[in-house]
Amino acid sequence: MQYRRLGSTGMYVSEITYGNWITHGSQVDSDAAKKCVKAALDSGITTFDTADSYAFGRAETVLGKSLKGVKRESYELITKIYWPTGEGKNDRGLSRKHIFESFHDSLKRLQTDHLDVLICHRYDHETPLEETVSALNDLVRQGKVHYVGVSEWNAEEIRKGLAIQDKNNYNRFITNQAQYSALYRVIEKEVVPLSMREGIGQIVFSPLCQGVLTGKYLPGKKPPANSRATDKNSLVGGAGFISGWLRDDVLAAVHELKPIAKELNITMAQLALAWVLSNENVSSAIMGATTPAQVKENAKGSGISLTPEVIKQINKILSPHAETDPRKNQSPNPRA
Repeated sequence: MQYRRLGSTGMYVSEITYGNWITHGSQVDSDAAKKCVKAALDSGITTFDTADSYAFGRAETVLGKSLKGVKRESYELITKIYWPTGEGKNDRGLSRKHIFESFHDSLKRLQTDHLDVLICHRYDHETPLEETVSALNDLVRQGKVHYVGVSEWNAEEIRKGLAIQDKNNYNRFITNQAQYSALYRVIEKEVVPLSMREGIGQIVFSPLCQGVLTGKYLPGKKPPANSRATDKNSLVGGAGFISGWLRDDVLAAVHELKPIAKELNITMAQLALAWVLSNENVSSAIMGATTPAQVKENAKGSGISLTPEVIKQINKILSPHAETDPRKNQSPNPRA
């Protein structure tokens, strides 16, 4: 496992982050989750990502139990705030009230007294931005959070937040958690250039494009049983999230990558991870898993160096099918 600095900070994160978005509290039981976390630690993964809304808090609870007994200073813990955590009118968004209440609930579920990174899970168009960044800064100054960041904010939203932070001498955003893969590249035109100038490192999710880039989905064929494409019972709708990519033209293009992976003696998943990590603004790529074997295999995606020729070859195959429109960086209203 290789490690990179998170943005311009002095803190290092593992190139592969263990995430539990649709696994803990949903797809796998607590015992299986604990085994996956142990496999992650054994593989050198030190960065763990979750959110207050994942499985309505159960994901944080499971992760907290799985990390119990592990030296706190030996890993980096990330959680996020924004999406609904209850039925109340204030159980969502980025108001000072919700940030403080949900944050402290997260600490209890995660069985810790501090977070390494607290992330705004989306941009809140209803709450004054000054209120949000002020609340985040207070948590940092109280010693309860080391760093703060955002997720899926567009370039203008990030720029506005940084301006308020600089004006008031608040702690700055140091990371953006964005969807990014060889097929989903909406951050490249605006967010990445801004982030590089401002010292913000990307921690990216869905680097395998929901599993499409593993090559297990074939054009003209039904999705494999027990795959994400058939996971209609997931609390977040795994099947719905991936459905837009299960087009024959996309799947046929992905199939063309197999000879490249074979020549490099790596898996398709490792090839996709290596492509994402070839972007110098990416600090880490989030991977989920339902078995220890998957965790160990994903961890091997770290440290693979692709030549410019290979990257060019991959881009030539996938670019015609890739999503690149920066306007796709949108934050739905959590109260809608």
